[in-house]
Amino acid sequence: MVQSLANFFTRIMQRWLPDAFLFAIILTFIVLFGGVFAADKSVNQMIDFWGDGVWNLLTFSMQALLTLVTGHVLAQTPLVNRGLRSIASLAKTPGQAIVLMTVIALICGWINWGFGLIASGLFAREIAQRVKGVHYPLLVAAAYSGMLIWHAGLSGTIPLKIAVADGDILGELLGGQSIPVSETIFSGPVLMISGLLILTVPIVYRLMMPAADQVTEIPDALRTTVVASHPVFAEMSPAERLENSMLVSLLLSAMGLYYLLGYFMDGGKLGLNSLNMIFLMLGLLLQKTPANYLRALNHAIGSTSGIVLQFPLYAGIMGMMVQSGLAVSISEWFVGISTAETFTLFTFLSAGVVNFFVPSGGGQWAIQAPIVIPAAEALGVPLNQAAMAVAFGDAWTNMVQPFWALPLLGIAGLGIKDIMGYCTVALLWSGLVMGLGMLFLF
Repeated sequence: MVQSLANFFTRIMQRWLPDAFLFAIILTFIVLFGGVFAADKSVNQMIDFWGDGVWNLLTFSMQALLTLVTGHVLAQTPLVNRGLRSIASLAKTPGQAIVLMTVIALICGWINWGFGLIASGLFAREIAQRVKGVHYPLLVAAAYSGMLIWHAGLSGTIPLKIAVADGDILGELLGGQSIPVSETIFSGPVLMISGLLILTVPIVYRLMMPAADQVTEIPDALRTTVVASHPVFAEMSPAERLENSMLVSLLLSAMGLYYLLGYFMDGGKLGLNSLNMIFLMLGLLLQKTPANYLRALNHAIGSTSGIVLQFPLYAGIMGMMVQSGLAVSISEWFVGISTAETFTLFTFLSAGVVNFFVPSGGGQWAIQAPIVIPAAEALGVPLNQAAMAVAFGDAWTNMVQPFWALPLLGIAGLGIKDIMGYCTVALLWSGLVMGLGMLFLF
């Protein structure tokens, strides 16, 4: 049954789902006309909202691109390659490969979403090269499953924001009140939902495995790796000797790693900037010379070509959703039909809808918190539960939102339509688990 459902959605996605770039363009016009007809804004106003927002994700775009290429280069080093191969060797059959991939993705996503995306993409490529007969699109879809629980994990934007409420929207609403992570990330209900997903989602992906005659293995072009060359030192010019000097890489990586040590000892948190610094410095150290690093970088940079223009489009969509009031209207509608018993469920659903158009945890919280917090107080719903309902909803529809899949797909060398049918099945199952959790655990 699960395999048939996966085949059904895969056929639909392969036939009707456009390329991720075209999908973002279509979504842009859906929101534009939604603002005109549902929010009573003029076309000129919506275009202004779009234009004002287009470049609001420039910082994030550069961070994401650096995460992609530096993580990719790090994976090309002999030490990391050996580590990936060692873990991948645990899987002996295609079924074991799918289950192992899903478990690794979920655990890595819980630890840190940025690390999880890159690590899972690299692991998918490695395991696909080692296990004969594994269906590569399904394996990559499984690698994306870590985004299901990132917001209930150590890098979850909402639980981390409300843990330090000063200057946050929660602080403004409640006079600086904060909610510790012991009541969000590490609370019993949240850990139980996350645990159920880690236990059951791998089984769902395993059940989606296609018949042997329908398997698509990893393309030969993706099996290649960058091999460092070793030019003859005596024949080099002075400039070439510097380019191939291990001392240069050692000094720079040592400086970067020394900075990171002080940063984390002073209470710094693992975010995109610190993650990129780790990837960059370890990559320099393990690639041994600047010349080796640049060769690997040139190989990795091609994986970013399909996503560069999509981040500005989604920033424009977010600008229209926020400034037109569409995002607020969606949240208010769900809150308006809620009772004390159903509040977390409807909040979860509203967050899932809003996330489709505003794929940013922090941005979504800024939109929904002023609505969710007062409503939760009025209904007597604990604020930690209300906040985590938004967090789970934000993570849930990542399965059918291409935005966060773009870095992973860049590494995997696939298109969004290749994995979205399988992700839709994961969406349905995880939505059931999370929805029941909202009703009976919160």
